[in-house]
Amino acid sequence: MSKSNTENTKRWRITRRGFLIGAGAAAGSVALGVAFGLPVLRIKVAGMLENATIPSNAPKEPSAWFEILADSRIRLFVTKAEMGQGVHTALAQFAAEELEIGLADLEVTQASTEQGFRDSTGTSGSGSVSGMSEPLRQAAATLREMLKAQAATQLNQPVASLVVFGRGIQVKNDGGRRVEFAALAATQRQWMQQVPKESVALKKPSEFKIIGAPVSRIDIPDKVTGRAIYGYDARAEGMLYGTVLRPPTLGATLKSVDSAEAEKISGVVRIVRDGEFVGAVARTRAAAQTAVSTMQAQWNESKPLQQADIDALVTVGPDAGAQIQRIGDAAAVLDAQTNGSITAEYRTPMAIQTPMEPQAALADVRADKATIWASTQSPDLVRRRVADAIGFKPEQVEVITTYLGGGFGRKSDTEAAAEAALLSKAAGAPVHVGWTRSEELRYGYVRPPTHHVLRARLDADGRIAAFEHRQASGDVLFALLPKVATTIAGGILGADFGATRGAMLRYDVPNVSTIAWRRSLPVRTGPWRGLGALPNAFALESFIDELATTAGADPLTFRLRHLPDNDWGRRMTAVLRAAAEASNWGSAPPSGRARGIACATDVDTVVAQVAEVSVDAQGKIRVHHVTAAMDCGLVVNPDGARAQVEGNVMWGVGSTLIEEAHIENGRFAAANFDGYPLLTLKDAPIVNAILVKSDDKIRGAGEPAIAPVAAAIGNAVFALTGKRLRNLPFTPERVLAA
Repeated sequence: MSKSNTENTKRWRITRRGFLIGAGAAAGSVALGVAFGLPVLRIKVAGMLENATIPSNAPKEPSAWFEILADSRIRLFVTKAEMGQGVHTALAQFAAEELEIGLADLEVTQASTEQGFRDSTGTSGSGSVSGMSEPLRQAAATLREMLKAQAATQLNQPVASLVVFGRGIQVKNDGGRRVEFAALAATQRQWMQQVPKESVALKKPSEFKIIGAPVSRIDIPDKVTGRAIYGYDARAEGMLYGTVLRPPTLGATLKSVDSAEAEKISGVVRIVRDGEFVGAVARTRAAAQTAVSTMQAQWNESKPLQQADIDALVTVGPDAGAQIQRIGDAAAVLDAQTNGSITAEYRTPMAIQTPMEPQAALADVRADKATIWASTQSPDLVRRRVADAIGFKPEQVEVITTYLGGGFGRKSDTEAAAEAALLSKAAGAPVHVGWTRSEELRYGYVRPPTHHVLRARLDADGRIAAFEHRQASGDVLFALLPKVATTIAGGILGADFGATRGAMLRYDVPNVSTIAWRRSLPVRTGPWRGLGALPNAFALESFIDELATTAGADPLTFRLRHLPDNDWGRRMTAVLRAAAEASNWGSAPPSGRARGIACATDVDTVVAQVAEVSVDAQGKIRVHHVTAAMDCGLVVNPDGARAQVEGNVMWGVGSTLIEEAHIENGRFAAANFDGYPLLTLKDAPIVNAILVKSDDKIRGAGEPAIAPVAAAIGNAVFALTGKRLRNLPFTPERVLAA
């Protein structure tokens, strides 16, 4: 497999200038802690993280992004992984807009860890487009002006008289006088290093021609024709296949293993043992799998873990939690007259990311260099994981990101890469490790379960006087941090900031308290689409509906009445009204159906949804329509943004109705999709995605629309049946029991 930077073609690349990543955020946190104390620090940090976009560490120098090819096309190196979300297309739109070239004149290449710049944030948090927009546009605009300046020298014309046209620079109104980009690149190189010190002015939104246009996805042609390379497709000359021995139950440790029979299997090249790591390398994947299944292993196993054990661990209180939001004194108001408080408990289960492509990686480990091809969202993390596994320095490891057959947080960490590297080092040949569906379901990490206890009090006018949200969850993002970083972050924040995403109340209430508990679990937990956004919005927005019912108010009117008079309140008002109008809220739904409404904010994007549902005699809920209005500011590609809304809604419906990871006798019960069903086309709702634009700020669109889905459906079921469902998923058994 060849890499883009070793292609046999002529091109030019600007000399890269160094850049620094400041430590101001960490220093600021320490200062806050000293000045205000830990409780105040937690509230301040949680407030900053609640709807903050992921900060970009991307430099603005053209050298970090571009090179010019021999045919005068410009190559864009992208560090963000394309996993079906259309990020390569959106970033190409930024570059083409400021370069003033057509998308056909731009070649997008996935950068390896030795190309572009070190992107420590990976592809996550709905931050790829919003985080990269300003630095990429600045780099493109700078390169455009550098090319025009050099063309002015060659054409003996003032820069103001030149324009970009096609793949070159030409004199305005004089099509005969021009110079191609490749010809500029072939000239003496001094000008290439003279990046302007002053930032080049970026285009105003009113001047955009490509940003904001519904352009075709640039990755689709290769995917349709089969040219796209995924992690499972990665191949190298002399490649072997590897499989790893897995424990039979959670927490089991290897006591001994007899691999004599495995070594006799035809095609087996080597059995590898490194501490508790045991794997087989063979000429075919089937032979490697057979070898591992033939091994006689003895395990140290404790009492088998059951689902009830997990449920008992993830509970709110009575120990002290971390206060992440405090307005007024909610506890005092709620405790003053306990008989007038409204209370409720909500729970969400463990869930699995289930990307279509299980994780896979190819490793080629040599004496002083390791090359990894991996289906990963976090190549920088994979680089460090591999280096640690094989005793290399990170700079000795190059990670080449392939296309991802879905990621959804599961591929934030790619264990297959380190496994392949260990096997490759031992075998002295490239080794490919591709997890099976069963391995992915049973040995990956899951969305942690959550428990929510809510209390509120209404005043005489039916307004919320006090509101308390207490939430418990396992780790989400802390699970990906090194142990020392987890200890520090846990001590400062008190709760995992991924698990508390969307946990704070955004309504205008005089007394609010949000407290989070971080629970240690005997199962691996980690990111899932939206992190804590869906579980937290499910609890909050369902409870808001309960309060509206107690107040005798229409759920939409109740929400609008409680929105603050600020930017967030105005934006949420707009999406609530848009969703309500498009769904005919307030009119009678078809016979046997009802509507429910919910809203949420995530990464500074606001979303409101109306779900229309029915329930049959067997207790099965059918979601017929979901109207979703989203304000993510300036939309780069409307087709892509609507697709993100639709995908989030579909996943949210599946998570609401059927998805649940369950433990039986020490292991996850599901070994394939027959035990972990997903939403099918026949049960998929019609989705009406409405894009509301409040301003020209670019915000994330990859995950926010999943947040309100469960609450909207639950609120619709209550409107239809008068019964409140507080545990996900809403299975027929739970519906009938209610």
